[in-house]
Amino acid sequence: MNHLRIALWGVLPYLVVAVLVTGTAWRHRYDRFGFTTRSSQLHESRLLRVGGPLFHFGLLFVIAGHVIGLLVPESFTERVHVHEWLYHANALLVGGTAGLATLAGLVILLYRRLRVPAVRAATSRSDRAVYPVLLCVLLAGLTATATTMKPHPYDYRRGVSVWFRSLFTLDPDVSAMAHAPLAYRVHALLAMALFAAWPFSRLVHAFAAPVGYLVRPYVVYRSRGGRRVPTPGRPGPGRPFAARSGPPGKRPRSARGTLARR
Repeated sequence: MNHLRIALWGVLPYLVVAVLVTGTAWRHRYDRFGFTTRSSQLHESRLLRVGGPLFHFGLLFVIAGHVIGLLVPESFTERVHVHEWLYHANALLVGGTAGLATLAGLVILLYRRLRVPAVRAATSRSDRAVYPVLLCVLLAGLTATATTMKPHPYDYRRGVSVWFRSLFTLDPDVSAMAHAPLAYRVHALLAMALFAAWPFSRLVHAFAAPVGYLVRPYVVYRSRGGRRVPTPGRPGPGRPFAARSGPPGKRPRSARGTLARR
């Protein structure tokens, strides 16, 4: 049993990280054009407009809650005078609401994929394998969150969080995770399975967010619309171009430098 605990909570996390990193690099190298969400908006948009924002925005809050809960130690919140009951009440209210919103969005998206023939046909085998895992991760996480409503709830910041932070020091505290309640252990195992399958599904598009769009430079292009030719000696804005000669009665065409993003 001790060897199984070491394998699950001391070795498996590092194997998952290795698969996640190498799989993502491999996918980007050999399937760069597939490094997208493979959007099916053209097939159906009504359900997507509801389920998409619910899932994505809810997931952002869920991730933020996990980052705070796993990486911020209890000693820090005590130093900034955040009481324990206030911390857990906030985690239950905000985390539970975000989890329910994410679950509702995922259910709508799964219903859409099952009920719309064109969307169902565009679903790959890897997506069919990943979606149930993602659904189980959310259900296990909500179950673990619901356990905090008990009179004497399990304090994950003294167990799961300690184990998670110990992974970064390459000295995993196996016992801290091995003695956690079953809901937390199932949630962690399912999350590791999800991250291992992440590079080989459409979830990889999370690493291809168009952040560079905000900082890419402008380029100059020539407009095809007819514009007045700048008077010689008085050049207009942009680069002046020579007018073309055309049939009598027609206005000569010209172009004018214009700014646009790539």
